[in-house]
Amino acid sequence: MEQLLERINTLAHKAKTVGLTEEEKAEREVLRNQYREAFRRNLVQSLESTIIVNEKGDIIRRVADAKKKD
Repeated sequence: MEQLLERINTLAHKAKTVGLTEEEKAEREVLRNQYREAFRRNLVQSLESTIIVNEKGDIIRRVADAKKKD
């Protein structure tokens, strides 16, 4: 993940200074999509492991379970 971010940042800096070639623009888009997907996976995993306590004090393990009980 660090290498991915490093390359994205390198391309962003180059885009701001001298500009990117068409190949670099395509690479930047692919890398950004990979980063977004990884971010989403990590977010979903974090949310699924979050414990939710409703107003009655019941412990609910997943967001989907919380919607069912309301």
